Amino acid sequence: MAHIPALTLFHNPQSRSAGVRILLEELGLPVEVQLVDFKDKPAALLAINPLGKVPTLVADGAVVCEQVAIYQFLAELVPEKGLSPAVGDPLRGPYLRALAFYGSSFEPAMIDKALKRDSGSAGMSPYGTIEGVEAIVREQLAQGPWWLGEQFTAADVLWGAALSWITQFGILEKTPEIAAYLQRFSERSAVAAAKAKDAALIA
Repeated sequence: MAHIPALTLFHNPQSRSAGVRILLEELGLPVEVQLVDFKDKPAALLAINPLGKVPTLVADGAVVCEQVAIYQFLAELVPEKGLSPAVGDPLRGPYLRALAFYGSSFEPAMIDKALKRDSGSAGMSPYGTIEGVEAIVREQLAQGPWWLGEQFTAADVLWGAALSWITQFGILEKTPEIAAYLQRFSERSAVAAAKAKDAALIA
């Protein structure tokens, strides 16, 4: 088993860090949670991440920020959980693509859509077209049950958490394949455990 560093998560349940909380539950990793008030961001967070973004993770003093990097980092700490296909595994490439596609294409496309911004020319846009990005998601999830087929990975925590809020806000249509995927995701015990801990944190 790999060395497990002391983990501190700068977190707000009503943010992208909600998914990281679920991943920590899936992996069974202990973490110290620092609640971040968006209206008064703590100096400790700004000192290590001047952008003030959550999630921000500190592992034995090393700062890991950017959502996709955190997912990859955490999943690889506990390889026996099988949430990160190992180097040499045929699913490794598709897994890394699933993480990168979310950060580099899907979320930028959804933000542009929500803000009604023009995506620019095909040569300048990081994702091409919004319609093309949405089609990839629907086609991938239609193959089910998880993003990579039968194997549940950290990519599913990222996508499950993200699609939950994106469809909730009406940015992306909850088509049958997306609805079925989110239903499967919501039934995982880690999702319920993370929600319970976040409810207690807010209270």
